[in-house]
Amino acid sequence: MAKQRFSSSVTEEKYRTCLEEFQTYLQFQNKSAHTIRAYLFMLRQFFELYPTVNHENLLLYKCYLIDHYKPQTVNLRIRAMNCYVECLKLPYSKILMVRHHNRPFLENVISQADYEYLKSCLLRDGRLTYYYAIRLMAATGVRVSELVHFQVEDIQRGYVDLHSKGNRIRRIYIPKSIRIPCLEWLASTNRTTGDVFLNRFGNRLSPGGIRGQLKKYAYIYNLNPSVIYPHSFRHLFAKNFIERCGDIAMLSDILGHDSIETTRIYLHRSSSEQKQVFNSIVDW
Repeated sequence: MAKQRFSSSVTEEKYRTCLEEFQTYLQFQNKSAHTIRAYLFMLRQFFELYPTVNHENLLLYKCYLIDHYKPQTVNLRIRAMNCYVECLKLPYSKILMVRHHNRPFLENVISQADYEYLKSCLLRDGRLTYYYAIRLMAATGVRVSELVHFQVEDIQRGYVDLHSKGNRIRRIYIPKSIRIPCLEWLASTNRTTGDVFLNRFGNRLSPGGIRGQLKKYAYIYNLNPSVIYPHSFRHLFAKNFIERCGDIAMLSDILGHDSIETTRIYLHRSSSEQKQVFNSIVDW
């Protein structure tokens, strides 16, 4: 049987009203546009399965999620529904998120050697847009969704203020080692204002466009594509920062994490480093 768009107990008008009221609530809570889209999608999914938002149906929804998704996705959707419960002013209907243990190692993180090799290849071949894209991600730890909003004026100023969850602002400093050559590149293209990262049509690059190009370069330069993706450079920044500075609280602030517990993963070695250590010391 084909899945209904929404439960038969929910009228089309009521369905639309619920979504509109939730969207207004999320906007009032200063949620990002991305979060609003995601939460509305999750509410639609709930109404496709259950007619009424109550504690019993929320528990059934949690069981459905556990059967169909990974713990991280389950918790994201539970968080969305708990937010809707707050919107409805039904706090006692909130449900607990599932527990899952983070792996005690990092996976699919680009090595320093591969990073240096990729940099040299991009610079050699004149692919300067992506050369500076990976350098800025690896030197600042910004997300690719944040990187695409960098302005020439930010590079000139030497820092950029980014809006994080909860409408907080975190300041990211651009190291002198990349700021000066980046300004020289921008000057050579006669750009003194506007977006830093543009496509061939002069429009701002999208996060998806950057991901796609990086995969392409992984194959061109014979690198493992599983480690050539935007977030890998954010991981590289965090890993290098914690090794050289050791201030996990400061790193958590720089990365814009909600909790320092999220940042603790960078205290662990990568899976490939763990394997290398074992191969070098275990001979019994």
